[in-house]
Amino acid sequence: MNSLSGIGKTDRERIAAILRGTKGTVSVGEAADILEVSSSDAAKMLARWTKSGWMARVRRGYYVPVSLESRTTDVVLEDSWIVAERLFSPCYIGGWSAAEYLDLTEQIFNTVVVMTVHKPRNRQIIIKGTSFLLKTIPEKALFGQKPVWRGQVKVSVSDSERTLVDMLSDPSLGGGIRSVKDMLTTYLASERVDLNLLINYARQLGNGAVFKRLGFLMETMRPEEKSTLDQCRNNLTAGNAKLDPALKVDKLVTRWRLWVPESWTGEMGRDID
Repeated sequence: MNSLSGIGKTDRERIAAILRGTKGTVSVGEAADILEVSSSDAAKMLARWTKSGWMARVRRGYYVPVSLESRTTDVVLEDSWIVAERLFSPCYIGGWSAAEYLDLTEQIFNTVVVMTVHKPRNRQIIIKGTSFLLKTIPEKALFGQKPVWRGQVKVSVSDSERTLVDMLSDPSLGGGIRSVKDMLTTYLASERVDLNLLINYARQLGNGAVFKRLGFLMETMRPEEKSTLDQCRNNLTAGNAKLDPALKVDKLVTRWRLWVPESWTGEMGRDID
């Protein structure tokens, strides 16, 4: 552990100026502009302050200030969403992290899901004790978001419909299809249901498996939603998908072109062929 050590008046003034001019994280370029020094000099200062315990490096070229209340630099991030916005933008908070924020689930997830256009070498990373799960999406898929202010920083979070579509596209983003089903149930019971928007997002995303999973789940949970079921059927793509790629599947529901576990057919209380 690096313990905090004293710094001089000039360094204190420089750090204060940087903190006033940045929001949550500090890049070498920002420090250079604020202090009116070269990038090389700014990098050296940040490295020195990190060694002294006044800054913590979260990624190459990016730092966060260490709280004055902390005695060491071994601290968790004060706001992981702000760090995600700075490090992985263009991006948005999605999956189970968005579901928690939107009250679609009461489960507590310790990893922050970030949907980003970047293609990182490591999809699961830990920054100062906080775990991030990174999911790469094309830039055209940056839709269905809402702004959330975290202090003075605006962070993008997927709205309810986009969150569900993302999890139906990749159930692992919701902790598995059973968890996704529970979140869909919560959504359907809420006052903010917009099934037309949900369908429109699914079309825009362009993953045919979304309609297969959504149609299967809606047929078992809300069979009276004829319009939604018809739209799911009309958008079915060729080939068969799995209800959840992480589960062993042994039963093909032909009308939805979906492989499901045998146990799901009994749970739904009907004969599925």
